[in-house]
Amino acid sequence: MNLKAKAVTQAGFSLVEVMIAVFVLAIGLLGAAGMQLSALKYTDSSRMNSQASFIVYDIIDRMRANADPIQLEQYEIANLSQVPSAAASISARDLMDFSDNLEMLPEAEARIIVDGAQVAVTISWSEARAGGTDEDGQARTGSFAVTTNVSVIAPGGP
Repeated sequence: MNLKAKAVTQAGFSLVEVMIAVFVLAIGLLGAAGMQLSALKYTDSSRMNSQASFIVYDIIDRMRANADPIQLEQYEIANLSQVPSAAASISARDLMDFSDNLEMLPEAEARIIVDGAQVAVTISWSEARAGGTDEDGQARTGSFAVTTNVSVIAPGGP
């Protein structure tokens, strides 16, 4: 009797190999899903920042179009509760539109400071959806601020 061992060749995959391949694939898919989620959050944050930029520059352009020193003072607000509810003037209509535009940002706050021909416009909003919370558990906020001159004061002028 010949006791030589016969070489056995494998014809397919074992169950262990299949399970390892599925596990590696699942880890890869979870990583890809995590990257997609991060991309969506950062895209949302970027969109809000761009929107805030458009809103700030819109009100500044409106102020430049109505740059009489007496009219400019009517644009000054410490918060959105000071925005007029009726458009009795161009500046009131501009502030109402400014407030309406801010509704696109979550929990938006705004401040406009007028100092002669110089104007500072600041907008802040909640970044809770994209940025989560800070170390104190408070929702993160985004902000956008611009300080600029909206008119040129002639020499010897006010």
